[in-house]
Amino acid sequence: MCLFYKKWICNLTGDSEIFTTLGCTPDMEKIEEQFANLNIVKRSSETKEPTYLLGIDTSKTVQTEKGSLVAVLCSNGSIRIHDKERLNVIREFRGYPGLNGVKFANSHDSVYSSCTDGTVKCWDARLASGKPVQLFKGYPSNIFISFDISSNDHVICAGTEKVDDDALLVFWDARINSQDLSTTKEPLGAYSETHSDDITQVRFHPSNPNMVVSGSTDGLVNVFDISADNEDDALVTTCNSVSSVSFIGWSGKDYKQIYCMTHDEGFCWWDLNHLDTDEPITCLNVPDVREVINVKEGILDYLIGGLYHEKTDKLFVVGGTNTGIIRIMNCMTSGLVHVTSLQGGHAATVRSFCWNMQDDSLLTGGEDAQLLLWKPGAVEKTFTKKDSMKIASSVHQRVRVHSNDSYKRRKKQ
Repeated sequence: MCLFYKKWICNLTGDSEIFTTLGCTPDMEKIEEQFANLNIVKRSSETKEPTYLLGIDTSKTVQTEKGSLVAVLCSNGSIRIHDKERLNVIREFRGYPGLNGVKFANSHDSVYSSCTDGTVKCWDARLASGKPVQLFKGYPSNIFISFDISSNDHVICAGTEKVDDDALLVFWDARINSQDLSTTKEPLGAYSETHSDDITQVRFHPSNPNMVVSGSTDGLVNVFDISADNEDDALVTTCNSVSSVSFIGWSGKDYKQIYCMTHDEGFCWWDLNHLDTDEPITCLNVPDVREVINVKEGILDYLIGGLYHEKTDKLFVVGGTNTGIIRIMNCMTSGLVHVTSLQGGHAATVRSFCWNMQDDSLLTGGEDAQLLLWKPGAVEKTFTKKDSMKIASSVHQRVRVHSNDSYKRRKKQ
């Protein structure tokens, strides 16, 4: 058993305040109009090796001359760096099968991804060299399938597959030390007692570097304060989705809420403001969104993730169809309501998206190998309708599989 030590954590945040997040009622007509006006402004050009696009993130730093960068995780074990406005591939880091997730640092242009080989890898997106500039090594037998980096870029946390009886959250100090120029870093410690199966999701709080939430195939969603002395004290609360967790996120004023999606297309939403009150912590629990959502133009086949709209204090759920239509749903305590659908873009299942709050743009990636940039009121300058590209992979990819079998069986009954 690995112990997690406090000595490397510096709490740089002040005392937190408790905010009520459910009292704000935004102008829904304005939000609906904003999403409905999203149009494709650019498509990425075809590549020599079409792949599923499994993850997307954009650089947080200001690129005055070159523009923002986009990192895309591909199913062939590569990460492609695109220019956001033109979507052309600037460089590609190839030859790393088993990558899971892709994330830019918050204060510089380093790109991270966890790997089933027991490491978290870091590349400099500005360098043409395909080799990682830093490796964060796990413990023996670790297989990493999820990760995130804290808001101040000081701590990396990665989740493992269950091996023997252990499913770990492993931590590293991600800061660059001028006294230690080694490219390989060993773990600071791990949490080993709070999950009993594969840890599929890890997500740090957007502004508090001490808070992190994890999700697992055991159905549990755990919230930690890693400034605590040990794992028991660090565990703030445990929420139960009663199903395998596929996506987790933070939402609400000052991000005092958490939510998750499950591999059988369920949705759960919890309010951490209610932990010390008599109010129920659960805001919404939908075992299968496909069964209850009323879609204006057809059906919903799967969920992709969530999107918290800070300007309007609204949480949205993003899903789609197997033919590439994107569904956007408004999340309320009374249920999920279909807001709009984005059509004419993808021709197959959509795997990933990234919302930019600054310019209200949306990046989406799918099994048709297309990376699309959507903006409100935009007009696509070079439009080429692509046929659906069903890509056959020669090896089994560790990616989410959406199955409608159980759903269809229930419908027949």
